[in-house]
Amino acid sequence: MGAFVTHVQSAIPSVAEGIHQIYHDAQILEEQRFADFHVALERPASHRRWLRPQVIFRFDGYTPFKPLPVNQAFALFEWGLNWCITTHAHQYLIIHAAVIEKEGFAAILPAPPGSGKSTLTAGLVNRGWRLLSDELGLISKAGLIQPVARPVSLKNESIEVIRHFASEACIGRVVKDTLKGTVSHMRAPTESVVRAHEQARPAWVVFPKFDTGTAATLKPMAPAQAFLGLARNAFNYSLLAEDGFRRLATLMDTTTAYSFHYGNLEEAASVFNALAEQQRAYG
Repeated sequence: MGAFVTHVQSAIPSVAEGIHQIYHDAQILEEQRFADFHVALERPASHRRWLRPQVIFRFDGYTPFKPLPVNQAFALFEWGLNWCITTHAHQYLIIHAAVIEKEGFAAILPAPPGSGKSTLTAGLVNRGWRLLSDELGLISKAGLIQPVARPVSLKNESIEVIRHFASEACIGRVVKDTLKGTVSHMRAPTESVVRAHEQARPAWVVFPKFDTGTAATLKPMAPAQAFLGLARNAFNYSLLAEDGFRRLATLMDTTTAYSFHYGNLEEAASVFNALAEQQRAYG
C-alpha cells in the first residue's frame, strides 16, 4: 500500500478472496514487522450472526462503523482502510481525490461522489496512466504526491462501463444493495503497485464531471476557485491549519487547474494524453 503497512486478520472467506484477487501484486511482509494499521474483519458474537450474518471492522480493537451484511465484508475492508488513512496520516494533506501520473507529471482529480472520478481514473490507468490513488490524494510537505496504489472503487453503471472499456481489467466480486449502491473494485495495474514508492510532482488539478452524451471539454479554472474546491475536498485542511493553507497555496502556484466534463472514456483519454504530451513538450 505504498507508504503504509497494514496487518489484516479475518476468517471471512470473501475477505481472503478479495485480498488474493484484488491485492494480487501487493507485497506480503513478515507478520512480526511493524504495521501502521492493525485491522480485523469479524462476525459479531451474537445470535444474529446466524439469522442475519454481519461483519464488523475493528481497528486496534476499536469499532468505528456499524455492522454491515457479511457479503459486504471486502467493501467494508476498503472503506475501513480509507478511514484509517484519513484519520491518522496527518503528515500529509489528505484530499478526497484520485491521482494519476504520466510522463512524470501527476493530475489530481478532486470530486464528490457521483462525479465520475473513479470511472475516469479506471479508464485512464487502463490507457497508460499510472495509478497513484483512487480516493486519497496525499500531499507531502515537499509538495509531492505519495502513491497509495490500491484498488479503484467502481459503483453502479461504471462497473459495466469499465468491463467494456478495458476487458483485461481485473474486477472483483459485485456486491449489491450497499449504502453506495452496487459496488465492485478493480485491481490496480501491476506497474502502479510496483512503483508505489515513487512520489510524483503534481502538474494539474482537474475537477471532473461525467455527463452522458457530453463531448470531452477541458476548461481553465481560476486558481482561487480551484483552491476553494480543493479545500472543500480536503479531510484535514483545518486540522493542519497554517501548514494546510501553505500546502494548498503552493499546489495552486505550481499546477494548472481545469474543469473537465466528459461523456465518453475514449475521448477523455485523448484529452488527458494530449495534456501530458503538451506538458512534456513545454514543461
